[in-house]
Amino acid sequence: MFKLAMIQMLVIGGEREENLNHAVSLIEKAANQGAEIALLPECLDLGWTHPSSGTLAEVIPEGESCRILRKAAADFHIHVCAGITEHAGDKVYNTAVFIDENGEVILQHRKINVLDIGRQYYSTGDRLNAVDTIFGRVGLMICADGFAEGQVLSRSLGLMGAEFLLSPCAWAVRDNHDNTTDPYGDFWREVYIPVARDFEMPIIGVSNVGAITGGPWKGRKCIGSSLAIGPNGKDIIQGPYGINAETIILIDI
Repeated sequence: MFKLAMIQMLVIGGEREENLNHAVSLIEKAANQGAEIALLPECLDLGWTHPSSGTLAEVIPEGESCRILRKAAADFHIHVCAGITEHAGDKVYNTAVFIDENGEVILQHRKINVLDIGRQYYSTGDRLNAVDTIFGRVGLMICADGFAEGQVLSRSLGLMGAEFLLSPCAWAVRDNHDNTTDPYGDFWREVYIPVARDFEMPIIGVSNVGAITGGPWKGRKCIGSSLAIGPNGKDIIQGPYGINAETIILIDI
């Protein structure tokens, strides 16, 4: 068993320095609360589908965004899983990294199931992988990877021996969404639960919060509601809903 921090953080579109500094402060808080892994949202540096991805994306692992997260992992002696925007050659990727407590990137995943509205910003990843750690074998996916047809990506990670899946996410709704009449989260349960149950494999997705200020979904809002499903296919916990619902949730895996 280990303790994981679901860091449901505010992400401000295009504000890389502010977002990264904020992520570091939240990682430090999580470590001080006893977390051994910190899981943060998708594209936490620039915001998902923010137009700045074309000019501000950085290389991995040497770019500033990754270096800051690597330093935080080493400084606070905690594993960090986070989504950042990657520049590689002439392409930009929506990427997740898993960083060990020494600040080394031990697993990297480029999002494969890139939605149509994201294709103007991100190229498509071409591989899946998992890594053995002191906590067990970890698999990474990013947000919409989880609902690829037939859950093919998450199931493939299960077949590769992953013992739990981590998924940085950016879950957004229309500005007029009413969570009272239409509670957010059942869609993700539909795609997480059967895979978690079939492979006896916890799946944890963490979303950011805050208004989307640029790109094709400008005006929508990211609302957290981060979700952890246990190996029996039942909820471990769901995070709070709302653009201001920033929080750190500690769970035992």
